[in-house]
Amino acid sequence: MANRKTVFYLQALLAAVLFGVSAPLAKMLLGEIQPVMLAGLLYLGSGFGLLILKGVQRLASGGKPIEARLAGKDYGWLTLAILAGGIAAPILLLVSLNKTPASTASLLLNFEAVATALVAWLIFHEALGKRALIAILLITMAGILLSLDFSGNWGFSLGALGILAACILWGMDNNFTRNISAKDPIFITLVKGLAGGVFSFLLALSLGNPIPPIGSLLGALGLGSLSYGASIVLFIRAMRGLGAARTSALFNIAPLMGVILSLILFKDKPGLMFFLTIPLILLGAYLLIFETHTHQHLHQALVHDHVHTHDDGHHTHQHENSIVGKHSHEHEHNSITHSHDHLPDTHHRHTH
Repeated sequence: MANRKTVFYLQALLAAVLFGVSAPLAKMLLGEIQPVMLAGLLYLGSGFGLLILKGVQRLASGGKPIEARLAGKDYGWLTLAILAGGIAAPILLLVSLNKTPASTASLLLNFEAVATALVAWLIFHEALGKRALIAILLITMAGILLSLDFSGNWGFSLGALGILAACILWGMDNNFTRNISAKDPIFITLVKGLAGGVFSFLLALSLGNPIPPIGSLLGALGLGSLSYGASIVLFIRAMRGLGAARTSALFNIAPLMGVILSLILFKDKPGLMFFLTIPLILLGAYLLIFETHTHQHLHQALVHDHVHTHDDGHHTHQHENSIVGKHSHEHEHNSITHSHDHLPDTHHRHTH
């Protein structure tokens, strides 16, 4: 169990690193690409990059999928995630940014991790103990400190409320995606990227944004394939084992990664806030990574489909032919009551 947890934590942290470095790298592209156009290209880069990866993956496996395919109500959750996080939230953010000081906007955007945790806890009943709540607050506070800009103008308005609403929509998106995180994460991210990318690209064209030079265009697509595509795939994989709240908390380390890269690229001098955030992030990450949660719990009888192995204690069913390693198929879990260390992963989303 410990090794499996470590993999999920590493996936969440790597997702944060990949996304965090996108801000300073995107800043280098903003001289030649308008913001809305850049957003569209980043999302399209995510979709196109994963589309290529999906093709290579299918060839390597002989056309036999390893991950479980979406089916039935999964598409309902995916549609809700796209509408909330890929369309409604970006529109609300763009409208609100025009009425909100940049310093206030940067500060408020850190509310996404809190919104994700609250939605997971209050609506989807994801288990969060005091230790996890403290860790989420510490990491969120670190993100807030990194966003503080005492030289800018401050103000709280309808625009600020709009940004908070956008963060709630992204929090809902994260939880909707968590509900299908057991299924193929590459396909999920591919569809979300193409849907969000096409929408933002068409919006940019309608606003009169020019198509950038080929070099900048390819740079934006490449950045999107890593910082949006690969990052979100890792984020979804991490949610399988950690749940939405804990994964989002660790993902909120992303601003620190952006600051560190900015120090390297732009030779910015680190300020006091940079040094204040490091112990908060380290303590928060420590509380999450070394969290233990053990109690007697009931697994209801269940039939579902997801990628799995037969060495995790929850998949002891037999196959007619010997199957080694990861594979996916519809399988049944019998009702069982037992006790062991666990997190709100695919098989432990019971209430407390």
